[in-house]
Amino acid sequence: MRPSDGAAVVLRSSSRFAAWHWATGQAQQILAAGDLGRILRLFRAVHGLSQTELGQLLGYDKTYVSAIELGKRSVEDVGSRRRIADQLRLPPHLLGVTDEADTDHRAMLQFGESTVRLAEIARQSGHATEAVAELWPLVARLEARLEDGHAERGVLRLLAQARVGLGVALGNVLPEERLATAARWTGKSLPIASYFGDRAFSSSVLRMHGNELRKAGMKGAAVDRLQHAAVLAPDPTARAAVLPLLARAAGALGDGTLFDTVVSETAALLEEVEHTSLFNPYALHEIRLRGLVATGRADMAIRLVEQAPEPTMTVAPQWRVIELITVAHVRLLADDRDGASTCLEAAVFEATRQRLPHQLQRIMRAAGDQLPASRDAAGHALDRLRQEMAA
Repeated sequence: MRPSDGAAVVLRSSSRFAAWHWATGQAQQILAAGDLGRILRLFRAVHGLSQTELGQLLGYDKTYVSAIELGKRSVEDVGSRRRIADQLRLPPHLLGVTDEADTDHRAMLQFGESTVRLAEIARQSGHATEAVAELWPLVARLEARLEDGHAERGVLRLLAQARVGLGVALGNVLPEERLATAARWTGKSLPIASYFGDRAFSSSVLRMHGNELRKAGMKGAAVDRLQHAAVLAPDPTARAAVLPLLARAAGALGDGTLFDTVVSETAALLEEVEHTSLFNPYALHEIRLRGLVATGRADMAIRLVEQAPEPTMTVAPQWRVIELITVAHVRLLADDRDGASTCLEAAVFEATRQRLPHQLQRIMRAAGDQLPASRDAAGHALDRLRQEMAA
């Protein structure tokens, strides 16, 4: 017996998050046990179906569904279990059925986890374009599976991670006028993180989304997301990952009080938490300089500009570009045109080599009318990147 149209309508009209209930802790326990009766009861509860309606969907009568749920009848043949898995939008192996399609799916999840990790390494190494190229197909496959109603915990978590990775990578390679696209991709992971109720995961997603909002010019929203990420951070290491980005967003917003508070806490944690590509004295120095200028204290930034600490670890290439531009800006405020010109020349070369249009636009603003040669060099490089992107 095929599912009736009425049952299909009931499923279509249910909550858009209904399928996500398969990813909850309760559902994971039920699925791990392979108890078909409990699985059917959960499915009915999620979708608001009666036993009669579920029977129509599966091709059984109400009595048979009731017997399965009570454990009085079992479904042993592979064909029936495969059909049930298909109708409930579950991977067949969860009902004891192994087939080629499900094996391919599990391989995709394993491959996807590696793809996300390798894409992040590529982005941190200055190859954000390659990271985007790797993550687009993975996100498309995972979203197609979710659209089909397959929302296992592994699929949802991997999709959230892939969306965030894609958004952050796009934030490196897109020009300023298109950075809202990067923020939208990271933002698409927020409902998944919130649904799981995992503080560490939610903090991580909010952190990345908040930083992309800042880059897109949505400063107030960025501070809000990053403050939320700091509150949810489960330990000092997670909090240390948020604070530098929160300091940068507070500075961009012009909130000197919040900026000073966050910078002080960040500096204190430097002695306690292991350094990373963002959380280290070298990166904090650049954040201080930019924030002081943004909050109207250029004189303090000028006094600090010569006090840059030596890197305590290998600095990601894009962070070196960011630091060069900020230092050049401060040197211009100190009327040191030669020093600023030297910094911007190196920044143009690196930003062009790494294909960072947003940083080329920062160079153009920093150079302005005072260093027209640097401004024009950055502008020409940006035009070439735009032409390549358009092609």
